[in-house]
Amino acid sequence: MAVLKVIEVLSNSNTSWEDATRKAVKQASESVKNIKSVYVREQSAVVENGEVKEFRVNVKLTFEVK
Repeated sequence: MAVLKVIEVLSNSNTSWEDATRKAVKQASESVKNIKSVYVREQSAVVENGEVKEFRVNVKLTFEVK
């Protein structure tokens, strides 16, 4: 039986929500090993002068505890 743990991570990108999600996983994987899945919990964006300037995500990362 595997033991799994879930943490929440916030990330942002000037490009897209997908890029923000990839950045969250990449950054977290530097200190958290065995990441198995990512769940995008929330998406938001910063708007300035009628244009989207920043994409933000709140993700849940699931990883196996060994």
